[in-house]
Amino acid sequence: MAPSSSKANKKGAADAAAWMFNVVTSVGIIIVNKALMATYGFSYATTLTGMHFATTTLMTGVLRWLGYIQASHLPYPELLKFVLFANFSIVGMNVSLMWNSVGFYQIAKLTMIPVSCLLEVLFDKIRYSRDTKLSIGVVLLGVGVCTITDVSVNAKGFIAAFIAVWSTSLQQYYVHYLQRKYSLSSFNLLGHTAPAQAATLLLLGPFLDYWLTNKRIDTYDYSAVSVMFIVISCTIAVGTNLSQFICIGRFTAVSFQVLGHMKTILVLIMGFFFFGKDGLNLHVVLGMIIAVVGMVWYGNASSKPGGKERWSLSLPTSRPQKQSNLSESDEHDGKV
Repeated sequence: MAPSSSKANKKGAADAAAWMFNVVTSVGIIIVNKALMATYGFSYATTLTGMHFATTTLMTGVLRWLGYIQASHLPYPELLKFVLFANFSIVGMNVSLMWNSVGFYQIAKLTMIPVSCLLEVLFDKIRYSRDTKLSIGVVLLGVGVCTITDVSVNAKGFIAAFIAVWSTSLQQYYVHYLQRKYSLSSFNLLGHTAPAQAATLLLLGPFLDYWLTNKRIDTYDYSAVSVMFIVISCTIAVGTNLSQFICIGRFTAVSFQVLGHMKTILVLIMGFFFFGKDGLNLHVVLGMIIAVVGMVWYGNASSKPGGKERWSLSLPTSRPQKQSNLSESDEHDGKV
């Protein structure tokens, strides 16, 4: 019993560290990017994301050269599908925010959880218990109360939001899928995907940003401070990209989405401290409490036997790898 208990404690500590890593880097990059865009006028979000992946590519290249990342294989068709999902996610989110009200944009983001659930049910044959489904609903309600204000929708905004939601959900599902199917670590997967994303976003980003903002990046008036913020943003983004792959690899896309809304709560709280009480009122506090209760409930419900389980092994793998993937699948099934 003692070795088993020690192993469980180590796993719990590693899981908590992974979540903390993701929360800290995600909240940090939001604050830095907000300062960069709002204060220093660097409104080229797509190109900035390309810079983030270029920095991540550099990091994985150095680690591979030092021997910390071993050689691995990811078929080109799989890489192409992942990059398409990921880039449509980035572009779709930016366009959705431009064409929709903030309220509808937040509603669209919340629908990623049920869409991710649907993907797991269809492709992984996951079955959710009643408590797990209800806890997800409580999280959606709480975050909705916190963030949704004005809601207006138009045809092109709805299409942009639809593309953003499905591409993001598919991209996050694919992170988990590729790591399991090809036995890739988070660093390995980033090493394959980051260069392709950096190249495509740096090539298309300036044109897309000009279309969205009517501003050309080559005319931006760079200063020492704005360049410093860009460097800081790119540095934090390495941790954000890596921690996302770690968390989704250790858990699932649905758990990443549900518990990831803790970042939304933290951003609201930090906004209160930085910008005063105007951003915090009774209904926002109520929404935060509901969301946190839902997250705790989800963690408890999904970890119980039958809370979230696989009907059968559905991941397509070659026969020689079936036994190892089965044990890995069983390990993931027990995770939140």
